[in-house]
Amino acid sequence: MKQSRRSMLLGSAAGIGMLLCAAAWKEAGAEVPAEGEDKDKQARVIRIEAKKFVYTPNEIRIKKGEKVLLALTALDFVHGFNLPDFKLRTDIPPGKVTTVALNPMEAGRFTFLCDNFCGNGHEEMNGVIIVE
Repeated sequence: MKQSRRSMLLGSAAGIGMLLCAAAWKEAGAEVPAEGEDKDKQARVIRIEAKKFVYTPNEIRIKKGEKVLLALTALDFVHGFNLPDFKLRTDIPPGKVTTVALNPMEAGRFTFLCDNFCGNGHEEMNGVIIVE
């Protein structure tokens, strides 16, 4: 009887622990602020969706020295986001929001691209950040 009571207590404790962990866990990107502003009003948030062969939007305009938070989401499968001129690269898993901070200090046109092969047409999956 002692053994079954101990097992029941341990099982209950483990179950409660799992519930507490689940309650504390937040899905990646759940805290991403609304388009246009971050929580601390320090960076402009720009949402970018990636799906087979296209980023939306694929042209982004920002000001030199402006702090920007790119909130990246894939709609179909894992895409890559590569902004070589800024040495930024990340994977974008589907259904999650991946954030990338950017604070360009010089004007110009900077190409970003998908560097995870996503089929015929993959080489056309790119966009441009225009810093004014």
